[in-house]
Amino acid sequence: MTERTDALQRLRRANEAAVLGELRRSGALSRGELKDRVGLSRTTLFAIVSDLLERNAVVEQPAPDAGRPRGRGRPALEISLNSRGAELIGIDLQRHHIHVVVANCAHEIVGRYSAPVPADSQAAERAAQAIRAVEELVRNENISLAPVQGIGLGLPGFVQNPASADRHTMTPFAGHVAAELGRHFGAPVLTDNNSRLAALAEVTWGAARGFDNAVYLRWSQGVGGGLVVNGSLVHGAHGAAGEIGHTSCDPEGKPCHCGGRGCLEGLISVPALLAACADRGVDARDAEELIGLAADGRPEVSDVLRGAAVTAGRVLAALAAQVDPECVVVYGEPAALDDLVLTPIREQIAALSLPSAPRSIEVRGSTLGGDAAALGGVALLLRTTGQDLAELLDRPATAGGHGDGVAR
Repeated sequence: MTERTDALQRLRRANEAAVLGELRRSGALSRGELKDRVGLSRTTLFAIVSDLLERNAVVEQPAPDAGRPRGRGRPALEISLNSRGAELIGIDLQRHHIHVVVANCAHEIVGRYSAPVPADSQAAERAAQAIRAVEELVRNENISLAPVQGIGLGLPGFVQNPASADRHTMTPFAGHVAAELGRHFGAPVLTDNNSRLAALAEVTWGAARGFDNAVYLRWSQGVGGGLVVNGSLVHGAHGAAGEIGHTSCDPEGKPCHCGGRGCLEGLISVPALLAACADRGVDARDAEELIGLAADGRPEVSDVLRGAAVTAGRVLAALAAQVDPECVVVYGEPAALDDLVLTPIREQIAALSLPSAPRSIEVRGSTLGGDAAALGGVALLLRTTGQDLAELLDRPATAGGHGDGVAR
């Protein structure tokens, strides 16, 4: 019985995809035209169209010539995609900022929103911030918020694999935020680490598109990462895979908030770079000024950034020897300096990561920027079947016993 139900659901999804694809290619069509082009029976086509109308995924309007005299009967109506109808929501809820994107039934991004948020808010306020951000986006962009099919939520820290049997086991903080979002929008919520989601987005739409194996380095106020192996995100046993910033480069180094010592984050994060420049007599206020000074050729700043890039390159080289990626994507302010930052990373990977192996590893700057993790939330939803989402909605999230993880 279950196999038959699954087969019927797959067939319905395929038929729905065919209808949406034809509307995307041809524009507005009458029901009769749509039936003939897609090759579905009248009953099946009308059932799919009715469901899409109920979800605000499509709209039905009089044909352009419907106002002309045409004899008796109802005016001709045409079905078209609702280009402003949002079904999928991706959210990246960082410590200091929130990024939101929404996608329509055709999987096109129809709206984006970014805003600063107060740091160190409690879970209830974080959930309220996320809800307000989505509603602000919908209002500002005049988007029709269709019945939401799913929400992909990115958070800092350790987050379990959302596709595993214990996908609802997460930190109490993450569990509360996910539960509140799900309640408010009446939709299933998939939660993952935001750097991992950014990696997924870069493979799906960004700098690593076309590659099944990629490493993503997030290099900004904090340092994080994500691994995509054979087309899938790697989570690890405890949701800690890809925490590149917490690779120890010096076991005798400074203590890190993760509990380790001499972590990469403590050596190359933007605050660490600003401090290193200050030690050399150059006071830069923020990352933008730091990168500007380097671009202008200020030698003290260039030396600091080049040294940090070499350190990052060594860590990435060691990682590349283990996971064998086709592409390394670097996101963050330093990544804007290709020759000064990305070139040393390329050199370290070429020299230290199995240099005799017959392979080539691309090193590229991110093309998705700060929206990457929110886009990754949408990508995560697109890789999850409708049945899996339905099951998730039926089983509310619960808080688990994992620690709060590493916040960035």
